[in-house]
Amino acid sequence: MKVVLSLLLGLSASGAMAQDALEGEALYLKHCATCHGIEATGQGPMAGVLMIKPVDLTQLEQDGVFPVERVVKRIDGRDALVSHGSPMPVYGDFFEGQDVAIKTQTGQPLMTSEPIVGLVDYLRTLQVK
Repeated sequence: MKVVLSLLLGLSASGAMAQDALEGEALYLKHCATCHGIEATGQGPMAGVLMIKPVDLTQLEQDGVFPVERVVKRIDGRDALVSHGSPMPVYGDFFEGQDVAIKTQTGQPLMTSEPIVGLVDYLRTLQVK
């Protein structure tokens, strides 16, 4: 019985993650692709006018570890990034929603909003292995 329950919970969690990634993709295309590009390689239409070029978001994962905490904090503004002489646009206000915990790479929970979880899940799908 425990095995069946664990399997069902695991399936529902992966289904939720897939849904989060789909929602994250829509948010990415609306708010991030202008600078980072449709393919997330840093080649968006605005990249040419920025003093500091957007990073290639397909290369965030290092040694099989996705930097969840750094990505969340860059998006919501807790870790400001200087771009074009000023901080990267902080989209925390656009991505407001119910606060949820997301696990960082160390296993510690980090509070953020559901839309940012979706963006993180989408970015994870883009990582080049």
